[in-house]
Amino acid sequence: MAVFDRTWYGRVLVERVEGFATTEQWQRAYSEIVDYERSLSLEGLIIVKLWLEISPEMQLKRFKQRQADPLKAWKLTDEDWRNRDRWDDYSEAVDEMLDRTSTDWAPWHVIAAEQKRFARIAVIDAVIEEIERGCASHNFALPPASDIGL
Repeated sequence: MAVFDRTWYGRVLVERVEGFATTEQWQRAYSEIVDYERSLSLEGLIIVKLWLEISPEMQLKRFKQRQADPLKAWKLTDEDWRNRDRWDDYSEAVDEMLDRTSTDWAPWHVIAAEQKRFARIAVIDAVIEEIERGCASHNFALPPASDIGL
């Protein structure tokens, strides 16, 4: 199992919005991402893609809570606040990313994350769904839950 946070999606999100990649580069990245994930899938990897979505209001609330907590304030940077000011630009990039890189072999799961507890359950459900789907597509039978002590 491998867990990647952001990975190759930086090209079509941060690099696009911040101007670190040309339009040609980030447009080309969509097909490169889809092709790469297809090759991973063909090799038997199960790809689970999660997008945790919150509103601008919830983000502001969480930023303020984090800022007020001495144990968490270090996690919040000036860049976080600056990026928040570009919410609309990032939202446009996210929408296109989700649309152009969600495939049969690597679909996106958009998780409503306003309430963390429910979001965590939705993440677990999505991971289970993709493991079951991936195993079935590769003709790998999962043992019954009773056989593994569940």
